[in-house]
Amino acid sequence: MAVEQSIHILRQIRSRYVQAKLWLYMLQAIAVAAVGIAILYRWRFEVPALAFVAISMMVGAVLYFALRWRSVNKTSLQQVARHLNRQYPALEDSTEMLLHEPQNLLQRLQQQKVAGVLQELHPEKEKPYTLRSTASYVALGLALVLTAGILYLPAAPLPGPKQSPEVKITFPDAPAVAADTATTIEQIDITVTPPAYTGKKAYKADNPNLRVEEGATINWRIRTNRPAKALQLELNEQQAQAFKQDKAGYAFSRSFSQPTLYTINLNGQKSAFYTLETIPDEAPAIEISKPKEYTEIRLGEPQRVSLQAKLSDDYGIREANMIATVAKGTGEAVKFREEKMKLNLSGNSRSYSINQTLDLQKLGMSFGDELYFYLQAWDNHRGYTRSETFFVQIEDTTIVEASFDMTAGVNPVPEYFRSQRQIIIDTEKLLKEQKSISKAEFQERSNNIGVDQKLLRLRYGKFLGEEFESGIGPGGGIPEGAEGHEEAQHFEGDGHDHPEFENQNSPEALLDPYLHKHDQEGEATIFEPAVKAKLQGALAQMWEAELRLRTFKPKEALPFEYKALRMLKDVQQSQRAYVAKTGFEAPPLKEPELRLSGELNKITPLNERNSIEQKQQYPDTKAALNWLARYKQNGKYKPSDAALLERAGQELAQRAVNTPGQNLRALQDLRQLISEVRTGDKLCASCLATVERALTALLPPAAQTPQPKQVTRSKLVQEYMKQLGQ
Repeated sequence: MAVEQSIHILRQIRSRYVQAKLWLYMLQAIAVAAVGIAILYRWRFEVPALAFVAISMMVGAVLYFALRWRSVNKTSLQQVARHLNRQYPALEDSTEMLLHEPQNLLQRLQQQKVAGVLQELHPEKEKPYTLRSTASYVALGLALVLTAGILYLPAAPLPGPKQSPEVKITFPDAPAVAADTATTIEQIDITVTPPAYTGKKAYKADNPNLRVEEGATINWRIRTNRPAKALQLELNEQQAQAFKQDKAGYAFSRSFSQPTLYTINLNGQKSAFYTLETIPDEAPAIEISKPKEYTEIRLGEPQRVSLQAKLSDDYGIREANMIATVAKGTGEAVKFREEKMKLNLSGNSRSYSINQTLDLQKLGMSFGDELYFYLQAWDNHRGYTRSETFFVQIEDTTIVEASFDMTAGVNPVPEYFRSQRQIIIDTEKLLKEQKSISKAEFQERSNNIGVDQKLLRLRYGKFLGEEFESGIGPGGGIPEGAEGHEEAQHFEGDGHDHPEFENQNSPEALLDPYLHKHDQEGEATIFEPAVKAKLQGALAQMWEAELRLRTFKPKEALPFEYKALRMLKDVQQSQRAYVAKTGFEAPPLKEPELRLSGELNKITPLNERNSIEQKQQYPDTKAALNWLARYKQNGKYKPSDAALLERAGQELAQRAVNTPGQNLRALQDLRQLISEVRTGDKLCASCLATVERALTALLPPAAQTPQPKQVTRSKLVQEYMKQLGQ
């Protein structure tokens, strides 16, 4: 019974601790939420940034309290028992035994003893735990003061979203009537909705002169002080289109892809001319800095090409790739393979940079193959751009370069230079497979390639008159079998046929037995000295390559192999002979045999007459200029002259569509002149000058006609000419 009462005491202590802890956490959450509620109540959603902060504070306070609730509820009775052991030494660190069944008599006695001590101490009445609540109450107090300040104290209004200035429309033709009886525009809102490809949001214009994206939709919304009889929008002095009336006023919406001029017609009164310019969507720009338009990869160079380029667009690039075409073979046996390759793009959608390496071997290219590639990009609209075609070629060692002059090449020497290329291929293959084969196999294959290099060197040595291997290395030494050469001279002859002399007593006959006169290595050659020097250099490079192959260093031998191949190709090119081509001369035609003999008496010549009516350009503009000239002379005009100025204004408006900024002022002044002519007022002098300049510039330049040459002579010249005439 005592044990159960002790456990009940532990539960009471835990419950009181959890409640006190949650109360402090709730005070902290209320402090934060109160400030957020005050901000949201004071400014509501007028300032989006403050509304977001307020909502974040309230949501954060709720989440904070929920997490703390979950953490405090995990407090167990064992934690309470350990806390009581630290607070009351009389419990002898045995309070946890109340939560377990005793296993023996000693544990049961200790459990009963602890239960009795716990009932005597009454910890549930003394509050055995201590909580720091000062910080929570201070935070709550500060939050309440801040909340009161936000709600009740006067404060300057926070800056809201920037208000666009009011759009004003002027009516120069409107008569001066009482404001209470005239229909006027109280408010006009112009909303521009850019097309989807721009990625821009709709915005309000702050000026009736508009500059919008190509394909943008413009919505005019007008509110008048009283219902209007007619409210229309005129584009380029063409047929007016009426606004649609609704509860909020009048609205008109349309998309524009071309620049234009527009006016608003309110109850028959036209407003001033306003411009509507369109910003065209530009195609993507591609700028390639590497490689050059033509790149040739020489022997021994890595078969890789570095690609560096920049792609840019005014509104963003939707897709970009590279089209690569590999050409293999020559002549009629050439084959093409086209691949679409992805580009490593880095940057934002409006500006990408490309920096990647093209591995030609992965594209399946080899010696003599060619690569043609170009970049292409699409924007979000209809823009497409393709770069120039770039050309990459791997030098082919088996094809002799052709001459571009009018000659035909003839090669008198057979094709001897393919084996060195095979040695290079074997060496590169060995280097690639080095990690996958054993060391013994690697050394064996390297030595075998060195043997092949030696045999090839000996084979080319025959072209220089070397009939046998002359020692080790590229020069000198005693040839094989030379040790027995003297004995052969004494016993069996020297192995060569020596000429017989008619006079055996001549000096040549006496010295002939003691001379060895057969061809020497350095002289027995079919090549010229310059070509011979190149071939000797190639043999020296072969020897260097052989040395490193024999010592199991194929990587070091590869540059010498390439250099030897390049020299051999130069030797082959040097041995080509060129013969000038002869042109083909066609035999003379036999005119009597090939001449036509048909009769032409029934063939009538074509006789057609077309009358072309010459149409006068800008007739109303010319008439308006004549009217301006007459007005300058007499200063008189009639109200009916306004119609002439209206027609001239239409011609000027048609021309002003392409360049609205240049003729806008002239159109506005012309509108003012028309209004003054109709009302009979004095005409604006500056407006007359502006309109005259604009109409004069509108006319095409007059064609030049022949004029008699007028020469003004002085009196002395006239007297001289008179004397000559006598």
